[in-house]
Formats: sequence, C-alpha cells, structure tokens
Amino acid sequence: MTYVCLADLEHAARDVLRGEIWDFLAGGSGAEASLGANRTALERIFVIPRMLRDLTDCTTEVEILGRRAALPMAVAPVAYQRLFHPEGELAAARAARDAGVPYTICTLSSVPLEEIAAVGGRPWFQLYWLRDEKRSLELVGRAEDAGCEAIVFTVDVPWMGRRLRDMRNGFALPHWVTAANFDAGVAAHRRTQGVSAVADHTAREFAAATWESVEAVRAHTDLPVVLKGILAVEDARRAVDAGVGGIVVSNHGGRQLDGAVPGIEMLGEIAAAVSGDCEVLLDGGIRDGGDVLKATALGASAVLVGRPVMWGLAAAGQDGARQVLDLLATELRDAMGLAGCESVSAARRLSTRVVVGGGIPVTNQMGVL
Repeated sequence: MTYVCLADLEHAARDVLRGEIWDFLAGGSGAEASLGANRTALERIFVIPRMLRDLTDCTTEVEILGRRAALPMAVAPVAYQRLFHPEGELAAARAARDAGVPYTICTLSSVPLEEIAAVGGRPWFQLYWLRDEKRSLELVGRAEDAGCEAIVFTVDVPWMGRRLRDMRNGFALPHWVTAANFDAGVAAHRRTQGVSAVADHTAREFAAATWESVEAVRAHTDLPVVLKGILAVEDARRAVDAGVGGIVVSNHGGRQLDGAVPGIEMLGEIAAAVSGDCEVLLDGGIRDGGDVLKATALGASAVLVGRPVMWGLAAAGQDGARQVLDLLATELRDAMGLAGCESVSAARRLSTRVVVGGGIPVTNQMGVL
C-alpha cells in the first residue's frame, strides 16, 4: 500500500493493533495535556522562507555526534517493539540502517541489544537508571561492546508517569513480549484491574538518576553520553559542565510529567544557552518534514522520531518503518527547498515566528547558527 503522509500510517496502525496496545503506544500521562501541547506548540511555529537561492545541490545530510547521517534525525527509543510487530526492534533497526539514520536501542527492548546492534547501521543505546547501579553500568558496557555509538541516558523517569489509559486497561505485557536485556520476572505480565503492570515493573526496577549517575556513566564508557529529558536551561548548562556530548530537549512525548512544557518551546533558549558546547536534539511531536525544518531553525542538531516509526512497524513491518523514514526525508527536502535552504546548515539560519489564533504574531525567534 502507498502512504502519502504519516497520518495514513497512523490510521493503518490503529486498525491493526489491539486497543490496549494502541493505547500503550499512543497515550500520555494524566489528562494528556503535555501530549497534546507537543503538537499544538509545533503547529504554532511558522518559518520565514528565503528566496532566490541556488538549490541545485539541496541535501539533507548532516553530521550527528561526529558521524554523517542521511537526515537530521534518529529513531527514538521505544520500549517493547514486539508488541507492534513480531520482528519488533530488528525490523525497525533495519529500516533505520537502510534509511541512513541512527537507531536508538531501548533498555526495555523486547530483543536483546546485541542482536539489534548486529543489524548494523548506527545503533545508539538508551539507558534507564536501575536501582542496581552495577546492572546499569553492565548495560552500558554491553552496548559499547556490541558496537553502539552513543549512550542516550534518559533522566526524566525516576518512575513511570500515571498513564491512565494503561491503568484503565489493566495493561500487562503478553507472554511473548519480555524485557530482553535483563531478567524482569513476572511483574510486567501480571494483569491487575486499575494497574499498569509495566508501570509496576519499572517502579520495582528503576531509580532516580542524579548528576552522580551521569558521572558514573561517563567514567564507565568512552562513548558520547547524551542526556534525554532536559527542559530547564539551568539543567542544560549543567549538562555541558558535566561534559556530556549532547542533550535531548524532551518532555518524554507527554508520557511523564503532565503539564511539562513542550520541548519545542524550550529548544531555542536551550540551544542559545549551550552555544555549541554540546549537541542539542529535540524529541516529541514530530509528525512531518516541516516539523524537522522548524526544529532545525530553532537550533536542533537533529530530532528523534518515535511513535511514527512504530506506526509504520505495526502497519507493514520493516517496509512500513522504512516508508515513515522515506516520507520524512521527502517532506524535509521539499520543505527545505521551498524555504530556500540548500543544506541543513542553511536551515539553521532561518527565522521563525510563533502565531496564535487569528494570525496574530506573538514573538519572533531567530534561528541559531
């Protein structure tokens, strides 16, 4: 089947996934205010295109964490991808490899990280901080040994936010889906009315990361460490002082603190505050290539894309996930060209304007060089 935009794949995925699995993928925490705000904030941003530019060699290629990528984009970490397709992470990682973008292996992957990394391409590893620090650092070592190129340390999950859809569904993992990177026991599979078994499991396993945790990870690996879940400018500056290779400006897709500001709202300020001392990526709400252009104009080195890749995976396995990435590539090149940008560097020099209802501009934000 031919899909012309990501919304087509969203509808296809919703048609094939069981209701409670769709809710696990699509839902947010609390009243889902932050989940909705991620899209609203992006939709309020408009770019100011430039004209009369030479677009003969328009390219979306970029350098991310010292390596070339076909797009300013990586696949975000998403847990338990065998929920969405029998091949799970393996199919999604192959799609990312073939599209020329990094793929982030999740701590809670349903296929062992070594098998996913063996697919090739540019694997990154996402780390959740576990109660047992030794086990956390063992995961870091395993990722480095498997050939991962970066550690993406998620710092906004001391425990899972209250995801009401999962609670109402009494959501639990089916028996064929497990946390493949460590022995998780039966907690994530135990179905209880009004309780998310996945949240119960993470409450038992996870601990709140601290700046000391960041230092422990940096001391344990030679790989660049990227902190995911930064929203405060003060935290971004401290991350630079801690020597990290990058930060991901993110409210966890609206799945942690409901009411947390959308990442795109903080992106420009954070990019200016770190002033090129580390890479700045954006996560949350990216739904087309125009969104990638907006993030780039506001200072992002790249964006992370999670749910849409899972839509493609659910709809058509590896081919569906690849179609998502191909659509984003096509849309981004189209948006860049129409905005007068022959390169991602040129896109970073675009200006943006935030517009509210009635077309009244409320602020003018300049792109970050």
